[in-house]
Amino acid sequence: MGGVSDEREVSLSSGVQVASALRNLGHEVVAVDTVRGSLDEAEEALLLQAGVGALPPLVEELASLHEVQTVMLSDNSALSEIDVFFLALHGGSGEDGTVQALLEVAGVAYTGSNRLGCSLAMDKEVGKRLLRQASVPTPDWLCGECSTAEVADTLGLPVIVKAASGGSSLRLVLAHDLEELGSIIDETCGWNDLILFERYHAGREVTVGILGEETLPVGEIIPEHEIFDYECKYQPGMAQEIFPADIPSDLASRLGTLALSAHKALRLRDYSRIDFIIDSQGEPWCLEANALPGMTSNSLLPKAAAAAGVAFPELCDRIAKLAEVRKQKDSDCS
Repeated sequence: MGGVSDEREVSLSSGVQVASALRNLGHEVVAVDTVRGSLDEAEEALLLQAGVGALPPLVEELASLHEVQTVMLSDNSALSEIDVFFLALHGGSGEDGTVQALLEVAGVAYTGSNRLGCSLAMDKEVGKRLLRQASVPTPDWLCGECSTAEVADTLGLPVIVKAASGGSSLRLVLAHDLEELGSIIDETCGWNDLILFERYHAGREVTVGILGEETLPVGEIIPEHEIFDYECKYQPGMAQEIFPADIPSDLASRLGTLALSAHKALRLRDYSRIDFIIDSQGEPWCLEANALPGMTSNSLLPKAAAAAGVAFPELCDRIAKLAEVRKQKDSDCS
């Protein structure tokens, strides 16, 4: 957990809550921040109390941190007998396949999607192409350097502007008119990422969690802001999150089918969360797939699992055991 992406605080909050849940079930857990190393109980307690701030860490703060994942794997004696690495690294190298590749080179078992699935889901432009190929509807888009006129003529206004990688709704903005779009395009020069312009479909935002090969109950998100941004995601009271969503059963079934298709098209495994907008005509549009969804107490996947009768500790345990079973199968094949 931890790392140096702009989702660092979300990752730390996920990690300490997962660690606590697994310990309560009898697992022996070592909590590791890939920047600072192993954390003691006092440090974990402070992180549990702190939660996630209303804004992500400043760029200057992140610049002062240094990732040491390879050192953690090779030099930390506390990790030498690990059965399973439970990944709660959101964003950056923790979710784009980099850490997954390191763990595969080290020959150890870890939770969640492999390096390919993570990299495909993290790149929203590539992901949208694969969704289209799998007949999963996703909003029209443009990518890269585009003029305001080109974006407005092709996609209409308002329009979503977001970074092609990353998560937690960071670097995601709704531009309402040409002036606002121009200002946002100027701002994206500092994002250090490929920019994605996406047709805006007003409607109900819903999400579908996947655990193993099964879908969890559809949830609806009603944010206090116009879009489900970082603050709405992680601050209590900033969004209503309703599980199960109050939608017709045939629509819920269709969303589950589309979510599984997206999960498979992007080569995801173990668990994921697929986000949709249902427009005014009742048509679903897939916004993105999350290969490593949040695991904080305010996160959507744990709420979806709870709606299916799976408590948070059991959810963590099942995710860990999926990796353990895969490790055993690989051992038997070798």
